[in-house]
Amino acid sequence: MGYVTKTTRGWGSPSRYVQGPGEINNLETYTSLYGDKVLAIIDPFFYEEFSEKLKKQYEEKGAQIICQKFKGEVTLKNIDAAYEEVKDFAPQIVVGIGGGKTLDTAKAVAYKTGAVMVIVPTSASTDAPTSALSVVYKDNGEHSHAIFYHKNPELIVADSEIIAKAPIRFLISGMGDALSTVFEARANQQSDTANYIWFEQGGFRRCKASLCVAELCYRTVIEKGYLAKMSAEQGIVTEALEDIIEANTLMSGLGFENTGCAGAHSVGDGITALPVGNKTLHGEKVAFGIICQLVAENASEELIEEVVSFCIRVGLPVTLEELYVDPTEENLQIIAKASLNSFWSAQPFHVTEAMIMDYIRMGDAIGRYYKEKADRNE
Repeated sequence: MGYVTKTTRGWGSPSRYVQGPGEINNLETYTSLYGDKVLAIIDPFFYEEFSEKLKKQYEEKGAQIICQKFKGEVTLKNIDAAYEEVKDFAPQIVVGIGGGKTLDTAKAVAYKTGAVMVIVPTSASTDAPTSALSVVYKDNGEHSHAIFYHKNPELIVADSEIIAKAPIRFLISGMGDALSTVFEARANQQSDTANYIWFEQGGFRRCKASLCVAELCYRTVIEKGYLAKMSAEQGIVTEALEDIIEANTLMSGLGFENTGCAGAHSVGDGITALPVGNKTLHGEKVAFGIICQLVAENASEELIEEVVSFCIRVGLPVTLEELYVDPTEENLQIIAKASLNSFWSAQPFHVTEAMIMDYIRMGDAIGRYYKEKADRNE
């Protein structure tokens, strides 16, 4: 992106955010404020259950709804195909229901149709729900680019009952994504890099509120993450789980978009360039990227230990082996080279491919050290 050349501050966020158990049952009540022609793009795992439930909910109120099953990956080809299926219906509202890729596709279709964006995450696995962008991938699963929109989703409806029953790995991955927010926010503040608000028009400087949100996000994850994991393992909703759903979804989303990404996401994106990159979730790759960013920043041993120990405790990967990456020279070079296409420029110092390879080596060594230490203490 490059450093911001103006002093104007900018902020972006969803218009409304609603979180609580059973909230999907109120979806029609909320969307009726925006219109009565609805397209719902639904994750395949939930399609049968939710399409039937939503059709009943909307038709009882005399509203029109079309349910579309999400197909595979967030690619330009799949976005165009989804749009072509519904353009004649001309929905007033597009509701995305599912994980990050389903939601990013729904955002793109909403943008192409000019419809209101409504997002219903079924897990707290990423901060994608609140943002005004879609992350697009190539057909082989490698990270390609982001599509930026001029506004955020109009409404987020996070049903904590649904999220509590999602695979536990998703919640943990979301913690990895959320954990990175504060470190990348600090890097962007130090380098005075523009945020992602109206990104294609140049972005803005950060509001102080965004940095406060990023700091709160980190403390919430560190303090409540393990309890939230325990809650989700029982499939029950507790205040700790509600806190982590909010941190993973709202705090992390507001934090990254209003400040920016940096080294942690760059390493995560770089790992997607390997064939094994699709074996792990976004937040899992980013969690390892945090360690690499802290190495790059020469962070204190105390801070590194806090982050790595938390990751080990909740089950986030801290080594290349856990990411299925063979630490060969060739693989490290592929990761480093691909990562330079992401957000390393937001760091307040110059970074080269060779330096990134060393950050990854050191990050892996740190992860292995703390894992061995944890195993000895069990």
